[in-house]
Amino acid sequence: MEVDNRVKKGDGRRSVALSSEKRGKYVSDRIPDGLSGDIALSATIRAAAPRQKYRKKGEMAVSIEPFDIREKKRMRKVGNTIVFVVDSSGSMGVSRRMKETKAAILSLLIDAYQKRDQVSLVVFKQNSAELILPPTSSVELAKKALEYIPTGGKSPLNHGLLTGFRCIMSELKKHKDCKPLLVLISDGRMNVSIHKDMKPLDEATRIALQIKSKQIDSLVIDTEKSYIRLGKLREIADVMGARYLKIEDLKAGSIINALGKGRI
Repeated sequence: MEVDNRVKKGDGRRSVALSSEKRGKYVSDRIPDGLSGDIALSATIRAAAPRQKYRKKGEMAVSIEPFDIREKKRMRKVGNTIVFVVDSSGSMGVSRRMKETKAAILSLLIDAYQKRDQVSLVVFKQNSAELILPPTSSVELAKKALEYIPTGGKSPLNHGLLTGFRCIMSELKKHKDCKPLLVLISDGRMNVSIHKDMKPLDEATRIALQIKSKQIDSLVIDTEKSYIRLGKLREIADVMGARYLKIEDLKAGSIINALGKGRI
């Protein structure tokens, strides 16, 4: 199923998708790859018309052959699923940094509410990641989950990235035409691997490639503010094909603009 990726402004659902059902606006016709029963009658007649003089029609006004048949191509509005993957490790525990992180997420929550998106929240720290909020359209539930994010410990970024990826794949199985977005917010100081025989950055790169291979839209917000930047999160964003922003660039609504790029 193909999803249109143009930007659409205004209220209402953010994305439109090619519908596989008899729902949505009839926008054009197509040669069916398997009959859906949603036949485009006028388009079928037009396809058959040039061949009428070569066919035996009998009492029929128009002779229709199977290869003449066209079905309706419909588009319908669908909701998006935004999965936040948030670093709450000790390096993120600086009050100002976490405050900025929550403000960034809140900006997206407000936009998601206006666009009728679903949001989900994955938090990672210590040695694991946790899905603390399954996909929901309730902005109040999301705000409450955001308010009580605990901080401290190591930074198992790979666990968080993989958990977010699995959450999105689970949603796509339930709603094949939804448009997912993974938003990773971290300082990139990963120091825990899922597999002990792999370095954290190498493992993160492998997961990022999996995400890219599934054509999942992604946004990376880098909270690193050290005098000497390691730049690890930028590397992951490049591999994942994600839009990349620094936390200090999130003023004047830039996060909403970043969300809009490449989306409807």
